[in-house]
Amino acid sequence: MYRSHNCGELRLADVNKEITLAGWVQKSRDKGFMIWVDLRDRYGITQLIFDESRTEANVMQLAKSLGREFVIQVKGTVIERESKNANIPTGEIEVLVKELTVLNQSQLPPFTIEDETDGGEDIRMKYRYLDIRRNPVKNSLLFRHKVTQEVRNYLSNLDFCEVETPYLIKSTPEGARDFVVPSRMNPGQFYALPQSPQTFKQLLMVGGMDKYFQIVKCFRDEDLRADRQPEFTQIDCEMSFIEQEDILNVFEGLTRHLLKKIHNIEIEKFPRMTFDEAMRTYGNDKPDIRFGMKFGELNAVAQHKEFSVFNSAELVVGIAVPGAASYTRKEIDALIDWVKRPQVGASGMVYVKCEANNQYKSSVDKFYDQEDLAKWAAATEAKEGDLILVLSGPANKTRSQLSALRMELGNRMGLRKPNEFAPLWVVDFPLLEWDEESERFHAMHHPFTSPKPEDMHLLDTNPGKVRANAYDLVLNGNEIGGGSIRIHDKEMQALMFKHLGFTQEQAQEQFGFLMNAFQYGAPPHGGLAFGLDRLTAILGGQETIRDFIAFPKNNSGRDVMIDAPATIDNAQLDELSIMLNVKQ
Repeated sequence: MYRSHNCGELRLADVNKEITLAGWVQKSRDKGFMIWVDLRDRYGITQLIFDESRTEANVMQLAKSLGREFVIQVKGTVIERESKNANIPTGEIEVLVKELTVLNQSQLPPFTIEDETDGGEDIRMKYRYLDIRRNPVKNSLLFRHKVTQEVRNYLSNLDFCEVETPYLIKSTPEGARDFVVPSRMNPGQFYALPQSPQTFKQLLMVGGMDKYFQIVKCFRDEDLRADRQPEFTQIDCEMSFIEQEDILNVFEGLTRHLLKKIHNIEIEKFPRMTFDEAMRTYGNDKPDIRFGMKFGELNAVAQHKEFSVFNSAELVVGIAVPGAASYTRKEIDALIDWVKRPQVGASGMVYVKCEANNQYKSSVDKFYDQEDLAKWAAATEAKEGDLILVLSGPANKTRSQLSALRMELGNRMGLRKPNEFAPLWVVDFPLLEWDEESERFHAMHHPFTSPKPEDMHLLDTNPGKVRANAYDLVLNGNEIGGGSIRIHDKEMQALMFKHLGFTQEQAQEQFGFLMNAFQYGAPPHGGLAFGLDRLTAILGGQETIRDFIAFPKNNSGRDVMIDAPATIDNAQLDELSIMLNVKQ
């Protein structure tokens, strides 16, 4: 064996033991007659000491040649350190080395492999295998492992069965773009990589596997951001003979289990909010409820004067920023500039300072008196010392802009504390959403989502008002999971395809296998999928998922470490019957 102990294991109780360690050289300090080396592995750091009065000359000489990240093996005796280091668990001991073997030399790394590194993100992505040696990344991957194991334990204890589904499937037109894979044995035909195992888990329900789960890779060819990757991992789950309440209880239980096991936090019951309420109160369907600043709609109290900007707006809406009446004009102007950025898109912003003795100072004092502004304060629940910020315009766009401002202020004011956790169920999503480009309705979730029975009569007359048996689980302003009760009746599924603009032939071509399966006794079923990458990052106190993925892609969808995607040679293209016509 290359080691008898790991580098985070030895303590004072091990003094005088003869041990063998192996690992990487973190750093070396050569005082001539004495050399100290920090030896690192996944488990920690142990200090080695080479002393010319106690270490053979050839070992001393070899120790002098050690560089950063050399892989070495040492044999020696555990001794008590004279100068102890309380910052590491092994800081009370060191190892007096008797034998030293260099297992592999290393070039000087392109960045320092320490918690605080001098390497930028691009260089660390290129040398990701070195970045993983750093504690922040290593600990994130170990944290992900712990979360994954707890998920498996919880679901297995509830009789869920883990079943693998295929990666090479059929392309479907709904949802994001598919990644496609050419078939050599079927020239001119392509597989698609799954955006989710949706249809397969429904087929498993038809097959009688009434509690299924899978921790599975999914693939979507879409634009990237901090919390999105082209390949990502879902905790995919499905259950039969259940209603929505059963699903919410099981996966609320899973989230409580994770919070308890990982952070020792107990949350007994998760609040629930309808989609309409979330949009009206917070401007988005995944609100962060760790802090206030709820929206106050002002149409009724702001559109009766001569201020044409408000009078012509579909929506006038504001938030009260606690304690911000003290903001200077320069600080307020900076916020106005922030909302006018192209990423937000507001044309301007009105403010009201709630000062002492129920006095108000506003950027629109010319149009509104103190009585008017008091009504604004009441609508936004503003108190003395608060700052009311108001946007106006088209309803959906304005809500989105104010939501972005609310989240920015939450970050600036330190209200989004990573060690606080506020889960929330958002329910009653719309079944369909109108797409201006294609001029037709699309499924807000997917075509297999069941409408609420009481809204069925609206499918023909007012399809945009039909609510779905769909639900999202939100944690700290991030959607960590979502799902729905599925359609399990063939006739209902055919009706849904019709409203989504599929002809009978198109529906049969794309989803005939599922429709056929429904003829053989499909049970009522539903499920939910967690985004494991995002869930793990939020539980780990982060907003970005990249450090919780061993080998992530960059914002252009590239793996800069292996330089992928890449071209393939003409022989492979010929074998796949593919001719390239790349647009310049």
